[in-house]
Amino acid sequence: MAFNRFALALLVSLLPGLALSASTPLQDASQLFHQGRSAQALEKVNSYLAGNAKDPQARFLKGLILAEMNRAPEAIKTFTELTDDYPELPEPYNNLAVLYASQGQYEQAKNSLEKAIRTNPTYATAHENLGDIYAKMASQAYDKALQLDKSNTSAQMKLSLVKDIFTPTALEKARSAKHAPAKVAALAQDTTPEPVLSTPITKPNENSKQVSTGKPDNNSSQPDDAVQKTIQDWAAAWSSRNVVTYLSFYAANFAPPEGMNRTDWEALRKKRLTAPEYIRVQVSDFRIQRNGNQATATFKEHYESNALKVNTSKSLTFELQNGAWKIVAEK
Repeated sequence: MAFNRFALALLVSLLPGLALSASTPLQDASQLFHQGRSAQALEKVNSYLAGNAKDPQARFLKGLILAEMNRAPEAIKTFTELTDDYPELPEPYNNLAVLYASQGQYEQAKNSLEKAIRTNPTYATAHENLGDIYAKMASQAYDKALQLDKSNTSAQMKLSLVKDIFTPTALEKARSAKHAPAKVAALAQDTTPEPVLSTPITKPNENSKQVSTGKPDNNSSQPDDAVQKTIQDWAAAWSSRNVVTYLSFYAANFAPPEGMNRTDWEALRKKRLTAPEYIRVQVSDFRIQRNGNQATATFKEHYESNALKVNTSKSLTFELQNGAWKIVAEK
């Protein structure tokens, strides 16, 4: 049974009562983490914490980075200290539960989730995770009963039922049904599709704002529309975790960031696309500037997965190659 619903939101709306720091170092660290560059992100956060030791946002982000780096004991220590200093926050308790569960410490996971729910009785993620923990503990008890009495048909039936509930197919169907109303609401205002696990629903954006800042000509809107459509299709491929389609948006002469070679960069992107349970990428507020067969687009990007939620500004440089706009650089 997978148990990996981290509370990873870095937005103030999910950290009640706290003011979101506008610190550039934290924004940089969040972006590095989002890009899979965890070591650099951790360095940024530690540098910031050297002068802001009690900052809850920075400590929360540090815990996420450590968990991503499979440094569970350090992540547990970070989230535990955060709950000591900010016991009113439910998210650190939830993340502690996920870490404990990953180590098979289900009783401690249960206790952490109960604290999260006491802190915020309407925290749906914690309630769902607690149900998973109860189911896991029940399956262990039924399994023990069968070890003691192999003829116990009642325990066999109950164990089979618990296992069936958590098969991937059943889980995906349950999630799809659960999120259907929210999905309709999100599509009414968002700029990209709302995916459910690995089966996203794609829908073209009808309301995103596009502003062209390049020199207009008689047909300037058509190339700009094509660039915007390319970005939306790129975001949809990312949301659907379709690695082949996603990478096809990048030109052969694309320059990976930080001097990475193309092979290593593609391997990293594949990992970042396939590791989460789901991904949703929203793009909006386009500003497109063209110069011949090149275009630069800046826009707002909202990334959400079971492993991270972050808002950032994005800039992509395109080149028209064989009739298609291809990404040659990104920031």
